[in-house]
Amino acid sequence: MEQNLSAITAPLLAWFAKNKRSLPWRQDKQPYHVWVSEIMLQQTRIEAVINYYARFMDALPNVASLAAVEDDALLKLWEGLGYYSRARNLKKAAQSIVTEHGGIFPNNYAQLRRLAGIGDYTAGAISSICFNERVPAVDGNVLRVLSRLTGSRANVLLPETKKAAIKRLQPIIPPQSGNFNEALMELGETVCLSNSAPACETCPLSEQCTAFREQLTTELPVRIKQQKRRSEKLTVLLLVTKNGQIALDKRPDGGLLPGMYQLPNVSGFLDATQINALLKTWDLLPHSIQPLKEAKHAFTHIHWFMHGWNIAVETPCDRFIWVSPQELDKYYALPTAFRKFLR
Repeated sequence: MEQNLSAITAPLLAWFAKNKRSLPWRQDKQPYHVWVSEIMLQQTRIEAVINYYARFMDALPNVASLAAVEDDALLKLWEGLGYYSRARNLKKAAQSIVTEHGGIFPNNYAQLRRLAGIGDYTAGAISSICFNERVPAVDGNVLRVLSRLTGSRANVLLPETKKAAIKRLQPIIPPQSGNFNEALMELGETVCLSNSAPACETCPLSEQCTAFREQLTTELPVRIKQQKRRSEKLTVLLLVTKNGQIALDKRPDGGLLPGMYQLPNVSGFLDATQINALLKTWDLLPHSIQPLKEAKHAFTHIHWFMHGWNIAVETPCDRFIWVSPQELDKYYALPTAFRKFLR
């Protein structure tokens, strides 16, 4: 498999030199330009990004301006692109670059990887394109190309498949690492297409391609989506007596988290009035009812969305187990989903 991949470098680079598209972030190799474009291109088509990119650069031409921009102005620039956490992470990373790196963009994969919002792919893209570091940059397009080249039936939606692809590519990254990575991405975007028939007759790698040779292009790559999680809303109650005892309940032996302890909770989102009424049925008299930060927790098939309330009560009731914080830490197994409300 590695031998097959080693044969792709020369024809791929030659093809890219003749066919690469003229895109605004390719006018130079400034890491700021490459970084912003790569973040914008996550979950978004190139055609949609071009105008956003130009507007963003006009308003925020460098790392310092991004680090200093007001949140409202930043989100307005991002309006319509969606996935707004990308914009917030851009600013957070820019602030780190200013405060921790003196405003100078980190020039290697390891340092880039530590910045907010920068994962394996983005760090690989920036470090190879801008600094010629010989590291792979594997996105969905690259995974599709590799799956067809090698005839792999590994599920490309699984993290381990991406890790395996990175491992396969690492030994064959040439000195022109940026061009190599961009060429693989470009091939996936323009030739080795996903939602329509790939243009195998124009592909520079058709001679090395297992899928082309064995007529598997419609079968590969394999994409098996995980079962969709159902959502469940919960109101979680942190009941605390004046002596600092915390109420615990025990979950049923069957079902989710069987036999484990939990903070008292009920289905749905309750407001303070509804909680007051519920507490009366439990013979509990609240002194104060304060909202806690919302939390969520994902299981294999269920996604919990939780509203928490911190409730001070005078005395305990017989419905629950009441333990000190020390006892809780030492003796009672409390799932992570509920521990989020103890922080």
